[in-house]
Amino acid sequence: MKKNAENRSVIPAMIPVPAGAFLMGGTVFNFESPIRKVTISKPFFIGKYEVTQREWIEVMGNNPSRWEGDDLPVETVSWYDAVEYCNERSVKENLTPVYTINGSQVKWNKIANGYRLPTEAEWEYAARSGGRYSYEYAGSDDVESVAWHVDNSGSKTHPVGMKLPNALELYDMSGNVWEWSWDYYGLYDDDSPIDPMGPSSGGDHSLRGGCMILSTDHVRVAHRGRNTPVARDFYNGIRVARSC
Repeated sequence: MKKNAENRSVIPAMIPVPAGAFLMGGTVFNFESPIRKVTISKPFFIGKYEVTQREWIEVMGNNPSRWEGDDLPVETVSWYDAVEYCNERSVKENLTPVYTINGSQVKWNKIANGYRLPTEAEWEYAARSGGRYSYEYAGSDDVESVAWHVDNSGSKTHPVGMKLPNALELYDMSGNVWEWSWDYYGLYDDDSPIDPMGPSSGGDHSLRGGCMILSTDHVRVAHRGRNTPVARDFYNGIRVARSC
């Protein structure tokens, strides 16, 4: 385990992810298949850490989390809470908000430079270190070194950055809390898509990374979760992205 004594800023640390292609998906569960080639055509930034409670409070003025601590990941946030946070963070930092929110309708302005949720493909590509490695977990085949899961977490969240990162210096992409993605949930097809964004409509949104109350099978980088966008579950959190 890596002990992280870093004094984190309330401005998210963002890691650049280069464009490229990778094999997305897995074979442990049917909804991870088929494995197919996916191209990420543009570089982007993604959060070095899951959004912490300190960051959330600084922007939103409240703390919805079940377990409280400045460096613990924020949780008990819905998908709608997550996109609202992205917009509020953008305004606070004089960036152009990405999302137009009208009730339950959310539209993505592709030319905006503010914070946003990663797509499922961007998330898995980043978790796989820009497609450089095919590890089962984010940064290693040794789950204990990189992930909080049901057998080592005490069924609670832990401060971000306490486990080892992957090759892009991204922490906790396996375990700790689920992370909302932009995409509606849908089954994969056999295409080899460029910059996929999931179905154009749907009921649930996809979550990635697994969480602290799940087994090691469920914190693999290929694993997928889903939930209704209004759900505020104590294991759901957020990692932000930005377009370059």
